[in-house]
Amino acid sequence: MPYYIKRTKAKKKDKPLPLFDKTGITVKKKPDLKAKLDKEFSLFIRLRDCMPNGFFRCISCGQIKPFGQADCGHYFSRTHLATRFDENNCHAECRACNRFRADHLEGYRENLIAKIGQQYFDLLKVKAASNTKMSDFEYEQLIKYYKALNKKLRKEKGI
Repeated sequence: MPYYIKRTKAKKKDKPLPLFDKTGITVKKKPDLKAKLDKEFSLFIRLRDCMPNGFFRCISCGQIKPFGQADCGHYFSRTHLATRFDENNCHAECRACNRFRADHLEGYRENLIAKIGQQYFDLLKVKAASNTKMSDFEYEQLIKYYKALNKKLRKEKGI
């Protein structure tokens, strides 16, 4: 006997009010800070791994491509907060490898071990398994740090 599900119209979501502390200053939310740090950190990794001529070598496939085609590839996924912003875990990777190739981690692993060494790779594996959280203050400080670094690297590499 078939049954029918009554569909209701989707309700318009109310926009949440901003959070205020006791002095009336708007309080930042962690997702906003995490997204800002993701943006700055990703740019830093791509600039760091870029050659002065505006090209980079993909850590997974080894192809040399223009800076505009670079992604910040993570060996241990971004769900592991302990290694999400670890410079040894993240390297410039072409968009094709990072987004579409399922086997990209095989080449990534080999080249990562060649780049940072087996000992650091093992430490990274242990760190990824740990459960750490960051405070708003830590997010804000890292955002400032990577913004300054990105400004310096852009100037050095002419990008």
